[in-house]
Amino acid sequence: MSETTSRAVPEVQGERGALTHRQIMAIVAGLMMGMLLAALDMTIMGSATKTIADQLHGQTVQAWVTTAYLITSTISTPLYGKLSDILGRKPMYLTAISLFLAGSALSAISNSMYELAAFRALQGLGAGGLMSLVFAIIADIISPRERGKYQGYFMAVWGTSSVLGPVIGGFFAGADKIFGIDGWRWVFLVNVPVGIIALFVVAKVLNVPHNKVNHRVDYWGAAALTVALVPLLVVAEQGREWGWDSGRSFAMYIVGAIGVVGFVLIERMMGDEALLPLRLFRRPVFSLTNGINFVMGLGMFGMMMTIPLYLQIVKGATPTESGLLTLPMTAGILVASMGSGILISKTGRYKRFPVIGLGLMTVSMFLFSTIGVDTPLWQTMLIMGLAGLGLGQCMQTLILAIQNDAPPKDMGVATSAATFFRSIGGTVGTAVFLSILFSTVTGKIASAFASVRSDPAFLAALQENPQFARSLQGGGSSLDLNNTEFLNSLDPTLARPILTGFAESADTVFMVGGFVVLVAFALIWFLKESPLSTQTGIQRAADEDDATAAAAAAPAVAH
Repeated sequence: MSETTSRAVPEVQGERGALTHRQIMAIVAGLMMGMLLAALDMTIMGSATKTIADQLHGQTVQAWVTTAYLITSTISTPLYGKLSDILGRKPMYLTAISLFLAGSALSAISNSMYELAAFRALQGLGAGGLMSLVFAIIADIISPRERGKYQGYFMAVWGTSSVLGPVIGGFFAGADKIFGIDGWRWVFLVNVPVGIIALFVVAKVLNVPHNKVNHRVDYWGAAALTVALVPLLVVAEQGREWGWDSGRSFAMYIVGAIGVVGFVLIERMMGDEALLPLRLFRRPVFSLTNGINFVMGLGMFGMMMTIPLYLQIVKGATPTESGLLTLPMTAGILVASMGSGILISKTGRYKRFPVIGLGLMTVSMFLFSTIGVDTPLWQTMLIMGLAGLGLGQCMQTLILAIQNDAPPKDMGVATSAATFFRSIGGTVGTAVFLSILFSTVTGKIASAFASVRSDPAFLAALQENPQFARSLQGGGSSLDLNNTEFLNSLDPTLARPILTGFAESADTVFMVGGFVVLVAFALIWFLKESPLSTQTGIQRAADEDDATAAAAAAPAVAH
């Protein structure tokens, strides 16, 4: 990233490339608007997905809606990072907001789960740049040592979105009609006014100095990455129906493997112009931290997708109530993120926070694996708070470690790589863990019905509901789980085996997720902590340019 002060920026004071607090806050305001879009979208969907799937009659294929979004956001993330290093942060950030807006508007007019998945894929193309470019821009204008002072602003946006998102999503999903439009469609329509405001604010205030670099764009690498990821994610979602050893599954494995090999070969040929330069992986901090990001994302997204389903299906919470019940996790993330940011700025030490955070996440996942139909809500909420305290100490700290270690010219691609690997983990986690949930739930429901088939209360309730009794032929395996709204009106005695089956399947997901996060906890101990730089990315790039110019001039002076 050859960034210089080629564009006039007023009021620059102090060291070369250092912005005033007023300038920084103006830029931060614009970035907060973009982050609000992405954060609000993720949290709104968390409490609304079940209702949307019921409305569009596609509960068992709901993973496609999330997976499509995550695939495109994951693939586009490194491309945004590279293009922002070449063309500048501002045009790429405006592009990301525009694509996100278009995807939101189209998602609001979807008429099937597959149609919604397609439009969410377009939305994901924008989301890929919203989060990663925020952190790249912050790295440009604020030094790693001082970043904690400003981290609170972004965590406030994240925290506010985490609180408002589930509540707003639950309200919209629970409403029949709003201004003549289906309530759940407002989950996407609400992004439109926020996005328009974000476009105007970012266009006005985001003026980060940049000098255009003449590099090729690694489109072949992006194509190979697509070939690598999409088949593997498709088989992760469809494997339980096709059979993991079926011909179609093996075809996906082979195509995905070819894509991975092709991506590595293309990146090696492209060298410094690669979408994801392989030389970065020779840096221990970069390679290890991104491995941890992947594993953490896998477990984190699996947990975040399963908790709302447990609350709504097993505990009978409405979408709005489900959002409110996750407030302890939100509070934990907010407190831990802001607290760790302040302590990092004061001490310059950061490794201890992801160590503690991943430890808390591991414990919370195993605790989640013990919850059932009769578990008190306060107990589940305490575990959510513990998980939030763990997540809050990991998310930004791991990005900080990568940015502190990365060369200035690679700041955009290194930052986007951190988001990229966490997104890959999230994409795989969402597909795999929902696959585990829905592939095990039928058998567990059948077992739950078998255990009560001689219970007098159950038999009496069954006689009073002959239509439901007919649906139980085959031990409950013929139940239609694409729409779970029937549980709201079903006799509690008859519903309990179904709820037990869902709870036990969720426990399986949490148990597997606990072992996954345990791997990340083991890996974090090997991270080598380096002193945090007191220079901004712009200053480091300027120093690097000076050093390069001096080295080039040295032979001429010698002659």
